[in-house]
Amino acid sequence: MKGFLKGLLKGGDKDKPLSYEEAREMARHANMNIRMELAVRSDVNPEILYFLSEDPAAEVRRLIAGNEVTPAQADLVLAKDTDQDVRGDLAEKIAKLAPGLSADEQDKVKRMTYEALEILARDQVTRVRQILSEALKDVANAPPEVIRQLARDAELVVAGPILQFSPVLTDDDLLEIIESHPAARSLGAISRRDGIAEPVVDAIVATDDEEAVALLLANESAQIRENTLDGIIDRAFDIEPWHAPLISRPHLSSKEAVRLARFVAQKLLSKLSERRDLAPDALEEVRQVVERRLEEESREGEEAEKSTAEEALAKAKELTEAGTLDEDSVRETVRNGNRELTMASLSLLSGLKIEVVRSVVSNRSAKGMLAVAWKAGLSTNLAETLQKKLALVPQKDLLRVQGPDYPLDDADLEWQLDFIKDLA
Repeated sequence: MKGFLKGLLKGGDKDKPLSYEEAREMARHANMNIRMELAVRSDVNPEILYFLSEDPAAEVRRLIAGNEVTPAQADLVLAKDTDQDVRGDLAEKIAKLAPGLSADEQDKVKRMTYEALEILARDQVTRVRQILSEALKDVANAPPEVIRQLARDAELVVAGPILQFSPVLTDDDLLEIIESHPAARSLGAISRRDGIAEPVVDAIVATDDEEAVALLLANESAQIRENTLDGIIDRAFDIEPWHAPLISRPHLSSKEAVRLARFVAQKLLSKLSERRDLAPDALEEVRQVVERRLEEESREGEEAEKSTAEEALAKAKELTEAGTLDEDSVRETVRNGNRELTMASLSLLSGLKIEVVRSVVSNRSAKGMLAVAWKAGLSTNLAETLQKKLALVPQKDLLRVQGPDYPLDDADLEWQLDFIKDLA
């Protein structure tokens, strides 16, 4: 026996069949390399592999975890191993055994394999769950209970692959997940699924999550009902990320194309008017709307140039005296694109100098625009619109609002006001 081990240490006899006594001696050897050599073999008695599943060296246990002939009893032990790399290697192997397993297995070995899979799906280390998710995301007959567990994971790197790709998830599963108010990025993963059914589409749209809806619109395989798309177009005026995917939606109706032509940016108008799938009369109507908009915008631009800041301020003062300078009047001037009157109105409502408001707008300051709107006593919804439409803050820099409370506290808003006053 000593001769055999000596030869193994020198690199020889690796392919020689082992007797039970030889394997047992190697499993107890003080040299970790000897135990590692044993851990990867496929001709070792299951009892020996089970013994190595509790080896003091994590390197040995990792090899046992990845060994396909390791008995299920050992896998169940390794699923609770203290080393996350051991559990991660086990997750990769167990995922290959997952197809066809179920919670009510009668076969004892398969039942233990399923239990190990469940333990790994609940592992405290994200990386272990992520490995399992990536391995199971496109397995058609993966255990539904485990898939649903991973789909509800709080970490996107775990839930995302399952939500986007798993064929195991049913429409009912997806609807239940959406109704549980998952994180926004989880909604986005669902929005990317291939061939999303109409009920799931409607549920995503009903969440009012702008990013998820944008991804849904960009997913050409998503089955969006005409009335659902009409509702999205109703809300799309102020939501620029929706415009490009709306213009590119397949099977866009003539009515929808004409509605989009009335408000999307000029750079998208040409793309809309060049669509080949619209009926000739619809295409002509789109072109007429485009031409009319261009004429109106040119005329409004000329009129705006004639309107001086003094005239806008005078108009705002008239509204003040008439008692009609309020949130509704500001919202209307923003919608009409009258920038000078909007800035003049904000100046009077907030008590800030017009130069201060103009400085915020020219600097495209999201925080500054919020501070001005707050000082003017305007709602958070209008404050977000002012960021987009007046200050032209890039989408990635917008400070989104949720509900009636500003995303900055009063102290921060006051500090912003002091800051922008100094800059003006």
